Amino acid sequence: MPERRTIERARRDKREGKSPSTQAGEFVREEIDHIRAGKHGARSTKQAIAIGLSKARRAGVNLPAPKKGTTSAKTRKSAKSALAAGRAHKKTSAKRSRATENALKREGRSAAAPSALSRQAKSASRKRSAASRSASARKAAKTKGPRARVAAAKKAARTRARSR
Repeated sequence: MPERRTIERARRDKREGKSPSTQAGEFVREEIDHIRAGKHGARSTKQAIAIGLSKARRAGVNLPAPKKGTTSAKTRKSAKSALAAGRAHKKTSAKRSRATENALKREGRSAAAPSALSRQAKSASRKRSAASRSASARKAAKTKGPRARVAAAKKAARTRARSR
């Protein structure tokens, strides 16, 4: 069960008109925090993200299942059932919940390490085209406030200076 604060943050994102993936990001962040706090582990960073997305769907975030060809049929089916469970407001079975938690407790904690998250982000980014990444960056810049834009520009300048 997600924490109340996480659900509230996701609802605030929805009110602000942010995308379902941004709303789901709150649940992914919570999952990473749980691993770092030692509540449970995960086999990989990808699994930690998947758990967060599933929790988001079950909590009512309207995040569609991935398109055919992008992931396995099993993943798509799992995402669809999580989305349906969120819409039906069904309570999760205590027995199933406990079994999942106990299985995750046996997993390692390195999936939430900053280096692991960085590796995951870079590998996910490599799968996207340069045009797609550029369009995302432009869209992000549009939604930033003036102060955040200045901070981003300074950071970009630092990065460029470092890479020369």
